[in-house]
Amino acid sequence: MSPDLALHGAALPGPTGLPASLSGLTRTLVMGVVNVTPDSFSDGGDFLDADAAIAHGLALVADGADLVDIGGESTRPGAARVDAAEELRRVLPVVRALAAEGVVVSIDTMRASVAAETLGAGAALVNDVSGGQADDAMARVVADAGTPYVVMHWRGHSADMASRAVYADVVTEVVDELRGRLDALSAAGVDLDRVVVDPGLGFAKDAGHNWSLLAHLDRLHVLGRPLLVGASRKGFLGQLLAGGDGVPRPAAAREDATTAVSVLAAAAGVWAVRVHEARATRDAVAVVAAARAATSDQWAAL
Repeated sequence: MSPDLALHGAALPGPTGLPASLSGLTRTLVMGVVNVTPDSFSDGGDFLDADAAIAHGLALVADGADLVDIGGESTRPGAARVDAAEELRRVLPVVRALAAEGVVVSIDTMRASVAAETLGAGAALVNDVSGGQADDAMARVVADAGTPYVVMHWRGHSADMASRAVYADVVTEVVDELRGRLDALSAAGVDLDRVVVDPGLGFAKDAGHNWSLLAHLDRLHVLGRPLLVGASRKGFLGQLLAGGDGVPRPAAAREDATTAVSVLAAAAGVWAVRVHEARATRDAVAVVAAARAATSDQWAAL
């Protein structure tokens, strides 16, 4: 896809059911990350305290995040699971406080019980990295709530997902597997107009798989659903930026590369990008939106 065509093609509209503040926006949205965990790959422990997490969520919004994704369980490669009670203990006060401040909150969870409790506390959408596969009850929770639902491509839990990174054609297989998930969720009563799909960069994928998906994001539009891309600070960026000694660049030093991926994603028409820091990405998606508008004006004049 040429740059001109990428910029000329507008992003798919967001899912139905979003708060009014996010409806009708023509640029790619910025989803800020708040990990209320001790073991996330990038910022584990930084925001485990509820007050710190709440302050960080508000800071992300001040820096331009359109919504904030709250997670209480790390999904980094090799991470062990926590039980539902602990996950809920971590996230519930943060969700409640941020929602009370008018922040649009997404809950990052694979558990139906956590989704139900946090939706009741003010969360506006559910971001499920398992796409409903980790908890069979999730489909019913999101269907009954009528909430927007992010469905990620997933092949298994963090403890062993690296062994599942085997593909003959990663783009085709991710599209096909996501299509299967959409069919299953629809059969379970989920309104697909409320669904966003995520190719799952880094989840059962190596660096080459991630780059292939980023290079062919346009092919995911065949699913007819808005796209979310989460590449922020991930290991494949650290590998790309490794020094002469071959040591990957540390997670906190991958922000410029993250912003570059946000540009690629916005140019490919994704609905939202998920990032740890909001300001640079918000500027980047504004630039892409302005270039797209100018390109559209040029085409309209032909």
